[in-house]
Amino acid sequence: MTAEKMKAGALNALKTILKVGKRSTVLVVTDGPKLPIGQAFDAAARELGAETFMYKLPAERPIKALPSDLPELVDSYKPRAADTVFINAFSGLAEETPVRIQLIKREMAVGAKVGHAPGITADMMTRGPMNVDYRAIARSAWRLMKRFEGARSVRITAPGGTDLTLDISGRDFETDLEIKNGSMGNLPAGEIWCGPVEDRGSGLIVVDGSVGDLGQMRKPLRISVVDGRVDDLRGGTPAVLRRLDALMKVDEQARVIGELGIGLNPGARITGNLLEDEKAGGTAHIAFGNNTDMPGGKNSSGTHRDFLFHRPTIEVTYEDGRTETLIEDGEVTR
Repeated sequence: MTAEKMKAGALNALKTILKVGKRSTVLVVTDGPKLPIGQAFDAAARELGAETFMYKLPAERPIKALPSDLPELVDSYKPRAADTVFINAFSGLAEETPVRIQLIKREMAVGAKVGHAPGITADMMTRGPMNVDYRAIARSAWRLMKRFEGARSVRITAPGGTDLTLDISGRDFETDLEIKNGSMGNLPAGEIWCGPVEDRGSGLIVVDGSVGDLGQMRKPLRISVVDGRVDDLRGGTPAVLRRLDALMKVDEQARVIGELGIGLNPGARITGNLLEDEKAGGTAHIAFGNNTDMPGGKNSSGTHRDFLFHRPTIEVTYEDGRTETLIEDGEVTR
């Protein structure tokens, strides 16, 4: 029964977000722990009439580089890229973030649609974020993105203490609720995001939710940002700070602003797994690291890490000087 329920969740995403059909070819990249989920996507794609292929990552982890045969396999789909979908349904390990970015970029370069799901769970597949009306959420996402048009800057505040101002002029929002050729989105889906101007954000982020690949914060984490760069990191626990210190030393750009994301999925829950948490309504997240796949993004870091907080208020200042509050205490206005 669980297999059938997981297949139903996969069908929902493949049909509505990735538009898989009889002309499609679907490559599922999975691993041992997530093999049942990979098989659910494979079965769902076949039910939709697609040609499918599964690739299993090596058991020894973390992976430091892409397996030698995987790039060649991905590249082999280029002649039929218009009808190709890649699903990355494997374990999410913090140390593998650079390799994940390499894989995504290779898949997008082929021109395919990429459904990226590192750390996806059977519970996500059978309950909550994968079993929602994605079309209705997409309509809400497009309406909200329309309201960001012409924005110059945003001020983001939250009850936990977050108070951050970002320059987003010329940086359009995107959503994972419709994944187009040559682009990627997460599964489960349900957010909008943009890549802020990298050197013009300042303020404080108080992370009272989750951190990508590190789980829920037992104690709030305080990130001071100056000119788009992490200036000071404190709070949390000693173990979290040690890991973050190492992860943010991957390269110079790892501490530079990369993303503003807003969750809109009413079925997403706060579980400690950021793949789901960042889609939850009433949350926002800031990421540091790579954003070159976002409109205007210039951060070419080898890593990307999200920091989530609850009940954001987002006030927008437009190019013509107007201001408007688009989200208040986690709720989209009007």
